Amino acid sequence: MPYIQGANDTNIFVKDWGEGRPLVLVHGWPLNANSWEYQAVKIAEAGYRVVAYDRRGFGRSEQPWDGYDYDTMSDDLAAVIKQLGLKDATIAGFSMGGGEIAKYMSRHDGKHVKQAALISSIAPYMLQTGDNPDGAPASVFAGMKEGLRKDRQDFLKNFFNDFYGQGTEAGGVSDAVLHWTWAMAMLASPKATLDCVDAFGKTDLRPDMAAFDVPTLVIHGTGDQTVPIDPTARAAAKLIKDATLKEYDGAPHGLTATHADQLTNDLLAFLKG
Repeated sequence: MPYIQGANDTNIFVKDWGEGRPLVLVHGWPLNANSWEYQAVKIAEAGYRVVAYDRRGFGRSEQPWDGYDYDTMSDDLAAVIKQLGLKDATIAGFSMGGGEIAKYMSRHDGKHVKQAALISSIAPYMLQTGDNPDGAPASVFAGMKEGLRKDRQDFLKNFFNDFYGQGTEAGGVSDAVLHWTWAMAMLASPKATLDCVDAFGKTDLRPDMAAFDVPTLVIHGTGDQTVPIDPTARAAAKLIKDATLKEYDGAPHGLTATHADQLTNDLLAFLKG
């Protein structure tokens, strides 16, 4: 079943691989489920059912005009879990995908979830405010939207250099991976790409952290220039009861590729635990 019906009857593309206890993977901005390639294949081969889907507006999912807020997007995640009959699942979100995980835990009471993981995640709060001084200024997100409106293709081509830490000691990927990532981004709706900047940049998920009542793994690179670790992973680990924080020394944002084996092994150890 390649599609399920998400919120507001939006068609959501789903990849469902393997058999065993389920792991649901929620991708980052502005990508799609293919970005989990390095983890999905090996974890399915290890005896788990791996489900990865394209967020509404991205990849092969339907591109409605609206619905790019975390309430609606967590409802899409709930629809995936319900319609695929997933139970005792681990749900893992990369970057923007951490928002769906957090909102699902609070809005949907973490139904059928056994474990959660936040990977290079934007949760709990990216925006700089008086009570969140380590966040990014609003001008950063305004600048991103300006760049997207002017030349989305070129803006994102340059965006992925910092995303993968090109030229840094702990980061860097091949030109082919850069092209592959850019090609994923080009499948996305321009409207969804714009609206999701507000979702991940301005949504305060701090109140949702109390809803994590399952074992939670938090993984983040200390060299992440896209989603800095202090207002995100380190803050999340403090707010989530009994969370386990793993910091990858010097790793950039896109560690699903730059640290593919390390991340896969950590996820497998977490699943087995």
